Parts: sequence; C-alpha cells; structure tokens
Amino acid sequence: MRKYAAEAIGTFWLTFGGCGSAVLAAAFPDVGIGLLGVSFAFGLTVLTMAYAIGHVSGCHLNPAVTVGLAAGGRFPARQIPPYVIAQVVGAIAGAGALYVIASGAPGFDLAKGFASNGYGAHSPGGYGLGAALVAEVLLTAFFLFIIMGATHGKAPAGFAPIAIGLGLTLIHLISIPVTNTSVNPARSTGPALFVGGWALQQLWLFWVAPLIGGAIGGLVYRWISDEPSADITGGVSPAKATRDALQNG
Repeated sequence: MRKYAAEAIGTFWLTFGGCGSAVLAAAFPDVGIGLLGVSFAFGLTVLTMAYAIGHVSGCHLNPAVTVGLAAGGRFPARQIPPYVIAQVVGAIAGAGALYVIASGAPGFDLAKGFASNGYGAHSPGGYGLGAALVAEVLLTAFFLFIIMGATHGKAPAGFAPIAIGLGLTLIHLISIPVTNTSVNPARSTGPALFVGGWALQQLWLFWVAPLIGGAIGGLVYRWISDEPSADITGGVSPAKATRDALQNG
C-alpha cells in the first residue's frame, strides 16, 4: 500500500504543480511564466518526486510509464492496475485542489480550459486529431526511451531524475502548442473531469495515444539493450531482483 500511496501523492504533485503553473501563473499579469515556465514546472514535478519517492514506488506517476516499463521488462504486469488506479486518484485530487485555489480568483472560468488537453478547436495551436495523435504517441515513446536509458544499470547512478525531468520539460516545449501536452493519461483525466463537455469527449485520445507510445518506447529500448536494469533511484530493478532470486534458488 505504501507504493500505491506514493504513486498517488506523486501524481497529485505532478498534476497540481504542472497544471497549476499553467492555470495560476502562465499568463499572470506582468510576471507570467509562459510556455517555458510551464514546461519547466512539469519537468520539476517529476524530478523532485523521483528523488522523494523513487525508492518507494519507482515514481511512475503516469499510466503510460507503468505500461511502458512493463513492456520493457522492468515492471510486473500484475501491478499495472493498482498503480494506474493510484495515479488517477492522485491526479483527480491534484486537479481538485487546484480548482479550489483557482476558483478563488475573480473572473475564474472553467471554459478557459483548466489546463485540459485537446485537439482541433481545443488545441492551443488549432492542430487536428491526426497531428495530436502522432505527437502524443511519438513523444510518449521517447519519454519511455529516456526513462529506460537513464535508469539502465550502466547509466550514471543518481542522475536519472535529472534526465527524466529535463526530458519531460523538452516534451512540453515541443507539444504544448499541439495538445497542451499530455503524454500522461492520469494528468489528462484530472482536469478533464472538472471541465467536462469537450474535455471528456476528447479524453480518449489522451489515454490511447500515450499508452501506445509508452508500450512502443519500452519495447524498442528492450530490443536494443539486454543489460541488467535499474529502477529510477539507481538500485536493482524489481524484475532483475526477481530473476536473480529465482536463479539463486
């Protein structure tokens, strides 16, 4: 249960911190942080939580990461459902806390999007369904590729959270204009539940595309590398620990 609680807390922080930067600070008069600031905010939520709870749960914070790590042989498939449930619960709670704060300002309007993901008329740059689908699949695949490489047994120990956090920052710099950047079904679900309407109607894409992309990224990295793997903290992965225990009787 500690692992699931850690995933819920971490995904709360990702949703609250990342979406909060977009809703509360991106266009704040005179000192708004803009697209660059929001991108770094999402990256920093993952970086900080990776150091905080990586040793507890692996710090997935994202159903696509959980599925991708399972596809890459880093995570037991039977643990996918409870991890995903914990992540979605954390994201909804994070969006709820953000709503309580944001709604305290005069002129607050959920119709402005509340950091929800969308395509077509609800894409910041007006990008259509096809462009959104390709962007989310491709970027999630590379996110998993970065994660699996940074946490590899031969990667420099202790630096994985930095690479992963900066990777997520880069992903947001690329794709905020396209979809407002999901690459994370849980993060998309939290705000969409509060916005309703179009956000819920388009939510399917931000589950399907990241899950496909995550699986692709995990499988590709698994194909190019058969070396022992490490978890996000630099320790031996649960999958390798299990294999070693079986081999040693």
